[in-house]
Amino acid sequence: MASQPPQTHSSPPIGQSPSRASSLPPVGPSLPGTPSQAPSLPPAKKWDFLRNHYEKPTKQALIFSTNEKLDIARQLAKLGVDIIVAGFPASSEADFEAVKLIAREVGNSPSDSEGSNELHFPAICGLARCNKRDIDEAWEAVKHAKKPRIHTSIATSEIHMEFKLKMTSKQVIEKARSMVAYVRSLGCDDVEFSPEDAGRSDQEFLYQILGEVIKAGATTLNIPDTVGYTLPAEFGQLIADIKANTPGIDNVIISTHCQNNLGLSTANTLQGAHAGARQVEVTINGIGERAGNASLEEVVMALKCRGEQVFGSLYTGINTQHIIMESKMVEEYSGLRVQPHKAIVGANAFAHESGIHQDGMLKHKNTYEIISPDDIGLHRSNESGIVLGKFSGRHALKAKMLELGYDIDSKELDDLSWRFKAVAENKKIITNYELIALVSDEVFQPQVFWNLGDVKVTCGTLGFSTVAVKLIDVNGKEYVACSVGTGPVDAAYKAVDLIVKVPVTLLEYSMNAVTEGIDAIARTRVLIRGQASLSSTRALTGQTVYRGFSGTGAAMDIVISSLRAYIGALNKMLSLFQGPLIY
Repeated sequence: MASQPPQTHSSPPIGQSPSRASSLPPVGPSLPGTPSQAPSLPPAKKWDFLRNHYEKPTKQALIFSTNEKLDIARQLAKLGVDIIVAGFPASSEADFEAVKLIAREVGNSPSDSEGSNELHFPAICGLARCNKRDIDEAWEAVKHAKKPRIHTSIATSEIHMEFKLKMTSKQVIEKARSMVAYVRSLGCDDVEFSPEDAGRSDQEFLYQILGEVIKAGATTLNIPDTVGYTLPAEFGQLIADIKANTPGIDNVIISTHCQNNLGLSTANTLQGAHAGARQVEVTINGIGERAGNASLEEVVMALKCRGEQVFGSLYTGINTQHIIMESKMVEEYSGLRVQPHKAIVGANAFAHESGIHQDGMLKHKNTYEIISPDDIGLHRSNESGIVLGKFSGRHALKAKMLELGYDIDSKELDDLSWRFKAVAENKKIITNYELIALVSDEVFQPQVFWNLGDVKVTCGTLGFSTVAVKLIDVNGKEYVACSVGTGPVDAAYKAVDLIVKVPVTLLEYSMNAVTEGIDAIARTRVLIRGQASLSSTRALTGQTVYRGFSGTGAAMDIVISSLRAYIGALNKMLSLFQGPLIY
């Protein structure tokens, strides 16, 4: 989720720098302990989402498939992020292959920089602990990119060194120094180092270890508030102190990585940038471990809205028009719904219900909106003049989807058009919310192993519900099964299980009406878990987590909507056996 380009300094960073800000003026010097204003240099941008997975309290690790990771990375490149942290190659063979694929495809595919004639290649970064095995795996995965980077880390707080690492401070310094040097010896000129739990580490020790890794060849120093412990004033002062007291700091980029345990990740990130950091690590929709990470959309739009007045003209090069599309993609692939009142991308972010507010909006939009929804790629339906119904054509549908932030074409548009026509036969007008539900059900779907064919349902108060289901496999062969259940959805799922023959447990099931009215589209979300062997061990902690697979469906019939969600989750799980799945 995050953004991160290396920063330009009076002395250029050692080795290769993925920053697109190389022609910008250097950061001016700051007094010890005084935040640098850096009026003309934008903070770097980085996206850190791919390294994170969401862990529910039930220990179900939600999964992104290789193709989903690739789609998200491509969209991030459109956003204009400078570094994509693609994963932890040493954690599994699947993660290794996904990082390598992203390095080859996204890391060598240029995009136009906003406001520039130069082509932009995002750097592709692999994570590694401070050991040679992790570093070797990371280098093998990212070296295929035009701008490869390795990010290695080791804990530096007293509590981590004593209880987790069981190492002395001298041993930690030597390990960090030697492993950064080892990364450089492999031919990787772009090395990022993180002192884990920096927010609770002794500052004198931080200056010492950071100075040593700079001498060893680190080009970016990432300062993580790993447990979200610091307050904005503290974190800003920490960045300023590191900038003022670390030997060799003028030759490297300072980065921030802020967790949201106290709800302060965005504030801490902005304060860190104001104090001199020129790389910020953020995630789409703020997802991440525990309470999540700093949100890309919040940090970027805060700087776009207030950067000139408050942050000494700090800015990013993010193309904000792609924010909504990226947010929707991550929401659908992860199965994690964005809360309605989430800043920037929540459903209510640009909604005005209060009569006083509506009156002000009708007179002048700036009375209650500090940013325009157009800035993030969201266009209001009541401004377009397009109302979609059964006689609407393909071009009108494409135009409406562009207004809603979805740039789709070719087969995806054909599939959506077919679904739209089917719904429009039964409804006079299709609302924006219903269109979003349909596009999520059609476009953001996993690799298809099973397609839903026909369904027949018998239910009521006289006996058990009975459902017959027809599924079609990838070769076009049809399979039919019939089952009874305590209700139509239970019976339908049992019929699917008879065909697919893969044992699963249904962990979560939820349904809601997309709009009001008896003819509303039903939106269903399910979370399933496969057999017990579908588990993984976290590389950092050794903890076993069981893999969960989410699916979403949308239809006017609640049984069809439920089946689409269930089959989508099954398709995602079955892709594990056909190709690598990333967790």
